[in-house]
Order: sequence, then C-alpha cells, then structure tokens
Amino acid sequence: MARTHGKRFRKVTEGYDPKQQYDPSEAVALVKKNANAKFNETIEAHVRLGVDPKKSDQNVRGTVLLPHGTGRTVRVIAFAKGDNAKAAQSAGADFVGEQDLIDKIKGGFADFDVAVATPDMMAAVGKELGRVLAQKMPNPKAGTVSANIGQAIRDIKAGKVEYRLDKTGIVHTIVGKADFQENQLAENVATLLDAILRAKPSASKGTYLKSVTLTSTMGPGVKVDPGKVKAHA
Repeated sequence: MARTHGKRFRKVTEGYDPKQQYDPSEAVALVKKNANAKFNETIEAHVRLGVDPKKSDQNVRGTVLLPHGTGRTVRVIAFAKGDNAKAAQSAGADFVGEQDLIDKIKGGFADFDVAVATPDMMAAVGKELGRVLAQKMPNPKAGTVSANIGQAIRDIKAGKVEYRLDKTGIVHTIVGKADFQENQLAENVATLLDAILRAKPSASKGTYLKSVTLTSTMGPGVKVDPGKVKAHA
C-alpha cells in the first residue's frame, strides 16, 4: 500500500523542490519555514557518509558542542561518589549516586536521557548495567566517562551532542528547534558538519560526504548540496 501524506505535508512540499540540493543557509531557511506544526518541532540532520560501517577503521563517532544548544532539556544521571558526586550535583545532574543509582536503574528507573560516570565507577556500572543501559552506557568516546564529571555535565546541558554512524552508514543528530533563529540553526549545522568532516577516517576512500538532509519532526526533508559544505579553517 502506497504511503499517503496529509494535506499540510503536501502543501508544504509545494513551496520548494524536494529533489533540489540547496546551499546550507537556504536549506535551513526552508526547513524552518516548513516546521509549522502546532508545537515546537525538532530540527535534525541526517548525513550519509561514504564509509563502510562494518569496518572498525572506518567508524565515525564523536561529540560536538553546538554553539546554540539543542533547545531541549536533557535529563542527566551521574554515577559518582565523594567529591565527584558533589561536583555532579553542582553541575546540574538530575540524579547522582553510586550503588544506589545502579540498583534504582535495575529496578526499572529510566527517566533520563544521558548517563555519565567517573572512571572509577565504570567497573560496577558496566558489570551490572551493561545490557540495561545499552546505547546509553557511559563511553569515553562520547565524553560521558570523565574524571571532570562536572564539566562533562555542563557541556551536555549546554548542547553537546554525540554523532555516530549507524549500520546503514548514516549519522542522525539533532541540531536545534524550530523556534531558533535561522542564523542559530545555520551555525549549529555548520558546526556539526565541520566536526563530521574532521572525523573522516584515513581508511575512507572516494566521496566521504555523500548526502546531507535537514528535516523537522513533521516536515519534509530538504537536501543540502554536499559540495557547498566546507570544513572550517
């Protein structure tokens, strides 16, 4: 059965060419214009890379601090003890604990977005919560395992996001909200793409940035011309 779109979606697509590749700033303007649902839509970037996700030497993963944040409230839990626990609390962690927090999660607690931990807590966290946390498991590559847990939490709260390649070779990442100014969205998108370009694996051959699409929660995708995406000097 063919997929059909609603009247609002069809009307939005009449205002631009879905097949055309736009300059990044033009794409941002279109996505923002098309995000006209009755709630503040999330804006996302979907980036297809010319790498083989099955090969470990072509993995693309990292973090980037978006200059204007994500526009969403991120609930952070922290596995820490002693002075590190106090630092996590001061930095704004929503829940802080050690074995008590581990037991709370084993009991079904899942009301959080990001989990962070100090290195000395990772043995217990990994052993008892490896399967439970899954992709939310604190990881040094994601900046969620840190001796300076206070700074890690402040960065996450300020708009630090993780980008990582999925099994199909695509990176999916939030870049803001529909109520952001166009220049704020454009700067967030540029910062993300710059980080992804800089993370290009040396083993990657051929075209690295194959396609970039910006979209909102309820809106259609807008294609960005990969040839107009440049790494910052």
